[in-house]
Amino acid sequence: MAANKSIAKKSGASAQQHLDIAEIRDDCVIMKDGTLRAVILVSSINFALKTEAEQNAIIYGYMNFLNAFDFPMQIVIQSRKLDISGYLERLNNSEKEQTNELLKMQIAGYRRYVAELVELGDIMTKKFFVVIPYNPTTDKRKGFFGRLRELFQVARIIRVKEATLQNYKQELFMRVNHVSSLLGGLGLSTVALDTQSLIELYYNIYNPDVSSKQKLADISQLRVEE
Repeated sequence: MAANKSIAKKSGASAQQHLDIAEIRDDCVIMKDGTLRAVILVSSINFALKTEAEQNAIIYGYMNFLNAFDFPMQIVIQSRKLDISGYLERLNNSEKEQTNELLKMQIAGYRRYVAELVELGDIMTKKFFVVIPYNPTTDKRKGFFGRLRELFQVARIIRVKEATLQNYKQELFMRVNHVSSLLGGLGLSTVALDTQSLIELYYNIYNPDVSSKQKLADISQLRVEE
């Protein structure tokens, strides 16, 4: 048993070493190299249902959107099998609470139909994200020597200079607001992910099999033992 625990600890440490993420807090992702990331969840539009004039306007607006920034961004499309477990659970509870036998049978039949439809149809859901980075060493408003100095200090800043980190976060979220504003002009709704949502997002990405069966607890309920 002791040997198995030792192997598990080594395996966990090894997996963590391969991740580029140092920590997730204050609604942003802090990378091991000292750079920051924010993630925006973006709604979708049904492009095929738009008129030709509307489609051309969307394409032109998207071109302007891509040309509006002097920093890189990552657009991520996440496809996952539709999870309706919560909906089926509510139907199951409603079935148990129903006193009318006819309605009870109808709810049970509907619940089985929905479950089979999703299972056989292999229905997928898509989410769209924009990942916005901030790298202090490429900030053009800083002088050359300032950026050069931070190039060697950036890995230590996340541990040593909290005030500097807060300044970096301010710059990051200025970018977030700018991107969100331009996406809103295209008719898209955006939400910047908070700390809990960021942790759940990366937890689902790195643990796709486990996350579907074991949901992540609220971060306020988590304890890290020293």
